[in-house]
Amino acid sequence: MLTADVRFEGWKTEDWSRFLDLWKPRAVRAAAEPTRPRGGVVAIVEKGAIHKLVHTRKGRLELPAAAAPAARTDALARASLSELALAHHASWVVAAERGALDEVMERFGARVHRSDDLTQQSLLLVGIVREMIREGAIESWPRRLHGFPVPTPVMMERTMNSICADGHAIVLGMFKDEELWTAFVARRRGRGFDVLAGPDELRPAMGLLSGEWRRDYRHLVRAVEDHYGPLSLGFFAEVERFRELQIDPRPGAWGRAVALRDVVVTPIPSAVGLALGVDVSRYALEGLRNLASRIGWFDPVVQSLRKRLGAGTRDDLVPSAFGFDPMAVLRALLRR
Repeated sequence: MLTADVRFEGWKTEDWSRFLDLWKPRAVRAAAEPTRPRGGVVAIVEKGAIHKLVHTRKGRLELPAAAAPAARTDALARASLSELALAHHASWVVAAERGALDEVMERFGARVHRSDDLTQQSLLLVGIVREMIREGAIESWPRRLHGFPVPTPVMMERTMNSICADGHAIVLGMFKDEELWTAFVARRRGRGFDVLAGPDELRPAMGLLSGEWRRDYRHLVRAVEDHYGPLSLGFFAEVERFRELQIDPRPGAWGRAVALRDVVVTPIPSAVGLALGVDVSRYALEGLRNLASRIGWFDPVVQSLRKRLGAGTRDDLVPSAFGFDPMAVLRALLRR
């Protein structure tokens, strides 16, 4: 997904930190929730015995006390990973057989090709880790992405073609306190993106802002097109509203936000517009379902609509390229 000569530009430390903060798991700050488990535990297991424990915040941990080494055999079988997390006040645990990580790299080296780009290599590595998990050499808790398949390079390319034409750009603009909080621009060249840009060079080009982001986003669109080329997809919102939508599981949440202009999507590729349109239909259908639960005779009408639209219509359209719903993955990763 990235060209060999990709360049990063227009980033200040604060802008980059803000952009990364958009994708952090949504959790209450430590001061407001001091008792919540934080950090993770990595356990190295050998022949059923815990050989080494490391906490990402506390460092190396002592092994479970036992009268003899044999008493620790099958420790992970007796104490589940969730109990191990509880014992060390951790939010996640990864357990791996001794030598499992070496085996991951051995398999990766045997299968990777010189012509594979970063996306292909990343997907291959994820697939190998999944393979090791199925074999029981690696285990994790909680399994947030359990059941989600790994997309193939062909699926990724097909999705990119549907949202960004060659020579065009996509932009994510986040606003807060009447200013551009951060932004991300990616310009496509051939099969990948050759520019990943931040907002530093765009802010001066936007000129004087009105303080109303629903009008000011147009200045950002103009600045992006002047600097990087025609826009294929633009996504604009206030920071806090965007964070709420990331983990909102309700049917039609994104479609309703676009309809109410809590989120502005412009220009909008046909594939994205179709997905948002069906999302709005799901929102309306959910409202009809709630109404039908109160009015019994109305239920056959709703059932007929469900057959026409399909309860999982969006689940067929949106993930048609991936084989799963990308927003469901995002919610699983960001939600505590």
